[in-house]
Amino acid sequence: MTPETAHLNEPILQHTRKDFPLLLQDQTVQQALDTIRREGVGEKIVYFYVIDAERHLVGVLPTRRLLTSAADRRLAEIMVTRIVAIPSTATLLEACELFALHKFFAFPVIDEQHRIVGMVDVNLFTEEVLDLAEGEPPDDLFEALGFRVAQVRDASPLKAFRYRFPWLLASIASGTACALLARAFETTLAQSILLAFFLTMVLGLGESVSMQSMTVTIQALHATRPTLRWYLRTLNREISTALLLGMSCGIVVAAIIWLWQGHVRAALSIGGSIVLSLFTACLIGLSIPSLLHALRLDPKIAAGPIALALADVLTLFFYFAMATWLLKQ
Repeated sequence: MTPETAHLNEPILQHTRKDFPLLLQDQTVQQALDTIRREGVGEKIVYFYVIDAERHLVGVLPTRRLLTSAADRRLAEIMVTRIVAIPSTATLLEACELFALHKFFAFPVIDEQHRIVGMVDVNLFTEEVLDLAEGEPPDDLFEALGFRVAQVRDASPLKAFRYRFPWLLASIASGTACALLARAFETTLAQSILLAFFLTMVLGLGESVSMQSMTVTIQALHATRPTLRWYLRTLNREISTALLLGMSCGIVVAAIIWLWQGHVRAALSIGGSIVLSLFTACLIGLSIPSLLHALRLDPKIAAGPIALALADVLTLFFYFAMATWLLKQ
């Protein structure tokens, strides 16, 4: 993380606001409005937060819903109970990531007992984005491709070639391995031309999931000192995500093939290979940056080409191996 962005590691508690009223879940709409008039609404209130008798956060109440509900309705009946909150231990960077991910206008900040300790609104996020836009362009996107912007900015064609070409060798190597795999499974491919129709899509899914997982991991490595305990905890979460992604995409693609061609075994084959390949791609996206960091190498530079190369080779292997096993039954 550069000196210009080092402040993103600051605790979110340094940026929270407390100029907002808390409402009780047993209050009626009229009582809540009376409380708001008495205590004020602070600056740019978008959501109101509802608590129980022990001050635990139990719901979020959008302003529009409060103003349009009958005066005698209890807040517990109209509040949104699915809450996305920022833990008080989070950093400013993690809070900004939540704004980018969920597109909400504000988030409550809660402590370990789920009690609300403050809130942050979207102004925090927009200010950080504008600050970054005024500074140097972030290198993360280009580093994921295998080089830093600073390395190729104003460089001669030969120097730019020297920086960029070595990382393309990973793609050439994976492409050659994929060609050899296709050759090894030539009989399977000839047996079902349907496999060729979905090959590009399956490879694209594997690369996309691997890149997503790798990007999240690199961002985590910015603010976290990775340990074996951290890796195992993150791996456990990533396995659940990988299974959900793989099963969802596999079912959708299998249904498309079945409805389009009526070929049950091909649908099971391609759908099953998607489950395996996306599961593996998630693990690659987590493990490669973590391993490179443990070896004291820059994960942002090397992880992208290596992760994508491995994802391509393993995706193609699962694709053809699954087809060979099922279509010959």
